[in-house]
Amino acid sequence: MNKSELVEQLALEKDISNKRAEEIVNLVFASMTEALSEGDRIEIRGLGSFVIKEYESYTGRNPKTGEPITVRPKKLPFFKVGKELKERVLGES
Repeated sequence: MNKSELVEQLALEKDISNKRAEEIVNLVFASMTEALSEGDRIEIRGLGSFVIKEYESYTGRNPKTGEPITVRPKKLPFFKVGKELKERVLGES
C-alpha cells in the first residue's frame, strides 16, 4: 500500500473527501516526522515502534575507485515491528 492508496482507503471507510483524508494522513506523517527529528520515540500498539539510531563515523570504500573514504556519523530512523503485527504476518495466533 502506498500513500495515495492509504488516503483512498481512509476516505472510503470514514466517508470523507479524498482531500480531507489526504490532510489527515499528511498531518499524521508530519507529526511523526517532527517527533523523530526531535529525538522522540514513536510507538503504535499492534504495529511497532520507530526510533532514531545513531551510527558513528567509519572508513568505507569508494565503489568506483576502491579508495578509502570517511563516512560521516549519521542518524537514521529505524522501525521495529511489534509482536502482534509479526504474528499476523507469519499467520500465527
